[in-house]
Amino acid sequence: MMQKNIILEDLEDIYSRNIDWEMFRGSTVLITGANGMLASYFTFMLMWLNDCKGFGIRILAQVRSEERFFKRFGKAGRSENVRVITSPVTEKLQIDEDISFIIHAASLASPQYYDVCPVDVLSPNVLGTYHLLELAAEKKVKCFFMFSTGDVYGKISGRKLISESDLGLLDPLDIHSCYSESKRMAETICISFMKQYSVPVKIARIWHTYAPTMDIFNDPRVYASFMRNVFLGEDIVIKSDGLGMRSFCYIADAIAGFFTIITKGTAGEAYNVCNTEQFVTIRELARILASLRTDIALNVSYKKRSTDEHYVENTAIGDAAPDNAKLKSLGWDTKYSIREGFSRVLDYISK
Repeated sequence: MMQKNIILEDLEDIYSRNIDWEMFRGSTVLITGANGMLASYFTFMLMWLNDCKGFGIRILAQVRSEERFFKRFGKAGRSENVRVITSPVTEKLQIDEDISFIIHAASLASPQYYDVCPVDVLSPNVLGTYHLLELAAEKKVKCFFMFSTGDVYGKISGRKLISESDLGLLDPLDIHSCYSESKRMAETICISFMKQYSVPVKIARIWHTYAPTMDIFNDPRVYASFMRNVFLGEDIVIKSDGLGMRSFCYIADAIAGFFTIITKGTAGEAYNVCNTEQFVTIRELARILASLRTDIALNVSYKKRSTDEHYVENTAIGDAAPDNAKLKSLGWDTKYSIREGFSRVLDYISK
């Protein structure tokens, strides 16, 4: 079913984790933005449960492009258990069948969009979340699972670890807030629907996560840009001083975290999904990725970002690290180091 063995290996690894998979047997799952880097892996996992374990899960995949969906998922996407929905997530979806789980992953998360189409960025986070929660209340779902972001924490100063109870300032007049502030609002909408309509909501605050399925040629985020350089055999170019620090989580660890929250998390709460232990400077990330090419020597250079580049980086968090202790308390843990995870990415895209 899967395109490459790397993905299949990841799905088998995720299945081996301490997760109550039986909760999904015979269920119907609506997942928005199913073509996305993270959501596609979530969708792959549901398809794998059907094909390899006979779970009989009904998958309702909301996407913007049906063509891209079938290109990504191939034969598995045309299964009788899969229904593709191309209606925009910013409008209420018309779905007659029962729904067990709603996974809201549709979002324009890349900073390349923030100062180009900020209304398009905030719409799925606010309008999409509202309409989907209306649907969740109507269908009486078992869980509404929201893909949020570490950006909701705002400006954090003087802390080494950011836990789920930490909140800093956000400037509503900063264009970056079209993403971070709308994700905050999305979380508030979730809690409001839980309070008024008893919708069981659970929230993942996702930090830097990378995957074999990321688009290295069109995604300007630092890890995708660096992987494009490595893949093409080019020197890595850092468009900053490279001293900023970030945590990087491999997709298999993140997906296992999502399923852990859905099956074991407490309704009405948020969980950091991140790899606290893999917290490095951008310089260190570049050095590790450059070393993945053993056939040629890649150098690391520095270049100031051009003023005509549409990229609005979040600098509010600073160098504070996200804390994953709350998610770990549910029995989840990470397995992949930066080197191990990105080696898998390079192996996938090289083939």
